[in-house]
Amino acid sequence: MEIGTNDWSKFLIDHAKKIGIDVDRAQNRLFSVHAAELIKWNRQINLTSITDPIEVASNHFLDSLVPARFIPPDAAKLLDIGSGGGFPGIPLKVLLPELSVTLIDASRKKVSFLKHVIRTLKLDDIEALHIRAEDLADHPSYINRFDVIVSRALTSLEFFVRLALPFLTCGGLIMAMKGQVDNMELDDLRNNVLPKKMNSAGSIDRPFTISLKKYSLPFLYSERTIVTLKCKV
Repeated sequence: MEIGTNDWSKFLIDHAKKIGIDVDRAQNRLFSVHAAELIKWNRQINLTSITDPIEVASNHFLDSLVPARFIPPDAAKLLDIGSGGGFPGIPLKVLLPELSVTLIDASRKKVSFLKHVIRTLKLDDIEALHIRAEDLADHPSYINRFDVIVSRALTSLEFFVRLALPFLTCGGLIMAMKGQVDNMELDDLRNNVLPKKMNSAGSIDRPFTISLKKYSLPFLYSERTIVTLKCKV
């Protein structure tokens, strides 16, 4: 099976439906183009260690679509921290075109790829920035701007939430896409981050609810978890 073939497209559409996501043919075509560009650019720069067509469909695209099940319908702006090859931000933008999406990554080469994919797919209202989250926090226009902040296995849960908090709107949602999450990691988050006051730009004096949503993907025999933190209004 090769990326972009009818079999590849059918695999993605059929298995997306099994995880509660409807993908139409136009969206699937864009996923195919993104995947093909990922493999082509990967020969020159390190974008992914996953190159098998089925694993690309499952581990990158299907995995990136799972958060769409939990994104509120009124969410307007999404931030993808450490987007790398564009996951999950670009597939989410294709699936939910009404979202305004910002992708950030610390690698200039990866951001060049992200900009190339955005142009190739002719996506609107999406930007890719070569910047670290810590430095983006120095830009007032991005503070308290995003309804959803997401990252795939970027770092520890505690550190990711620290990075994300300054950018979150009141009532917003932080989504950490990880493998298994143990109780110690959750305890560290509750004890070391959420009870503490931050600066005025990233104030967290409002309470949060934490929930874990477990899922699995075809041909990947490992448990996946989305840890969501919802800022109460």
